Amino acid sequence: MLDIAQDLQRWVAEGRDFAVATVVAVGGSAPRRPGAALAVDAAGTAIGSVSGGCVEGAVYDLCRQALEDGEPVLERFGYSDEDAFAVGLTCGGVIDVLVTPVHACAPVREVFASALSAAACGEAAALARVVSGPESLLGRALLVRPGGSEGSYEGGFGAHPELDRTVAEEARAFLDAGRTGTLETGEQGSRCGAPLTVLVESSVPPPRMIVFGAIDFASALVRVGTFLNYRVTVCDARPVFATAARFPEADEIVVEWPHRYLERTEVDARTVLCVLTHDAKFDVPLLELALRLPVAYVGAMGSRRTHLDRNERLREVGVTELELARLRSPIGLDLGARTPEETALSIAAEIVANRRGGSGLSLTGAHTPIHHDASPGPGPVSAPVSARRIGSVA
Repeated sequence: MLDIAQDLQRWVAEGRDFAVATVVAVGGSAPRRPGAALAVDAAGTAIGSVSGGCVEGAVYDLCRQALEDGEPVLERFGYSDEDAFAVGLTCGGVIDVLVTPVHACAPVREVFASALSAAACGEAAALARVVSGPESLLGRALLVRPGGSEGSYEGGFGAHPELDRTVAEEARAFLDAGRTGTLETGEQGSRCGAPLTVLVESSVPPPRMIVFGAIDFASALVRVGTFLNYRVTVCDARPVFATAARFPEADEIVVEWPHRYLERTEVDARTVLCVLTHDAKFDVPLLELALRLPVAYVGAMGSRRTHLDRNERLREVGVTELELARLRSPIGLDLGARTPEETALSIAAEIVANRRGGSGLSLTGAHTPIHHDASPGPGPVSAPVSARRIGSVA
């Protein structure tokens, strides 16, 4: 749901009634991950997507029905062997979709509004919702934010006090990792009581892409990085090249020696570092530091000869073989790229493959899943194939 936060926040501000359908679990080759959402307002306007097109019509109808009767619905959509054009995922996967009506007077609306506001503003927050379990708890929600005191949260499930505390702590762990998924617990916050499933949706600020070297290839990479929703910084020690006029789509331009900037700036496990300078006086001190940071990706541009020479220089300053093994060099996948735009696509493809656990091979003739992550997501929530009122889902 938080993936369409800006539009939904506007609907909340306008006082619209709406229903939101959220993917709560997936199995097989499903096109969207948990948290993907489609929303429909009382006038029939739709935003978002839960399947990339396969089952949108059926989910749209469920949203309209939920708005009318005020009851949540949990439905599973899967592949239809008898008719590939029937309602189902023709890609062969399975998704469980929770449809929740959100009327202006709904108790959950205030929690939703806070979550949507945080996500729309790029603030970190995690929304936890009960998606299966005791009927009295279904659809209840709470919101946690980083930096709060232990056990602090907004909203709640209104059940055993330990349940709210336990889910808030678990949701905060999801938030710290920037992860969306489900967790299982009992209605008393432990293994005691009826089991229930909680979907935790995390909204975190965009990850960072830092591009070192203000060259023409960097300009193309900035555009691709922005398209992939990275917050992009360009850093170069040469003020004549590192200018806003040359990189109008960059979020930040820094004129500073690259390694000195990297020493003082904030990075995390989602940050990607792209070193395009291929100049030893910049590259060696920068990579010596970068390869020891807990970042997602470190890539460096250069020919194979440059790569070998750079590696020897890095060994001379004490970089270990284990640290060198983290370096993606020459940077990018083998696409036969020549132009700056093609090279940027090659680099971006390697970043995505590294993030998602992809092989980088052609899908034609491959026997690997089309949609997969480096860390497999949870399986589908136990539910019948046909739609049922969520109150009767075990």
